[in-house]
Amino acid sequence: MKILIDGMGGDHAPGEIVAGAVAAAKEIDDEILIIGKEAEITRCIEEKGYAGDQIRVVDASEVITNDEAPVKAVRTKKDSSIVKGLNMIKRGEADVFLSAGSTGALLAGGLFILGRIQGIDRPTLATVYPVIGRQPSILVDTGANAECKPNNLLEFATMGSIYMERVIGRENPSVGLVNNGTEEGKGTTLTKAAYELLNKSHLNFIGSVEARELPDGVCDVIVTDGFTGNAIIKLTEGMGLMVLREMKRRFTETAKSKLGAVLLKDQLMGIKKEFNYAEYGGAPLLGVKGAMLKMHGSSDALAVKQTIIKAIPYVEEKVVETIQNSVLEIEEILISE
Repeated sequence: MKILIDGMGGDHAPGEIVAGAVAAAKEIDDEILIIGKEAEITRCIEEKGYAGDQIRVVDASEVITNDEAPVKAVRTKKDSSIVKGLNMIKRGEADVFLSAGSTGALLAGGLFILGRIQGIDRPTLATVYPVIGRQPSILVDTGANAECKPNNLLEFATMGSIYMERVIGRENPSVGLVNNGTEEGKGTTLTKAAYELLNKSHLNFIGSVEARELPDGVCDVIVTDGFTGNAIIKLTEGMGLMVLREMKRRFTETAKSKLGAVLLKDQLMGIKKEFNYAEYGGAPLLGVKGAMLKMHGSSDALAVKQTIIKAIPYVEEKVVETIQNSVLEIEEILISE
């Protein structure tokens, strides 16, 4: 397998990208291609003391930044790491593309270069949602589609269930629709119509769920529109950071008691790990004709390494092909409406 990673994307590129690739190379046998400015990436590889042949550099002279208009950048910067990388995926020169770069450019590139899976109206970003003391859920959509139709939420739920089952290993994952109450018939025009579609599907749909239930792991696949999903994931990140700061303050206060400090430190480290996005790897863009994973813009070496490792089952379990095969069921449900 060839894993292609954007060496110029993210706040800490290319240094942390290279560091993550080097760390991953110690744990996997697959080939890792880093695409970007060859001289800069090669220098980082040398600084890390890596001398193997598992990591290879692919030169790309341009970079798309977060400040640029995504569509224009994708159309004009043909030799950027994102555009050139996605074209490599399209030509079959690599199996999966990873990037911590511009989300807008990745979405635009995924649609323009790879194209949507036939029958899928809107691709979705599926982000791991941390659950304290339990296995995490995934949240779809987390920002690819601010405005949605009911059929889009059915698509998100279907694709998210496939990813949860094939990559994360959760058999028959439960699906919940984010709503302002759990009673049937409650919510907006969008959620009411989406509820009806999900209820007719073969998914393990448990009904509507409230946002307050999400941190308790009420369901495996959390379904909502991209605007709401983005707000949920950012609020959760903010709450996580606040909790960690408070835990750290209390740890400092109890440091006088050696036993108390040791016990609190163990709790703090456990919660920190469960809230740390770097532990879970990147978010797949589901619904395009190619395997893509979007990493957090501030990804460090750990996040890069974990995303590289997570990319392997994404490809091996043929998630893209499985989504293609699931489109027929979605169409049957919509036709019956």
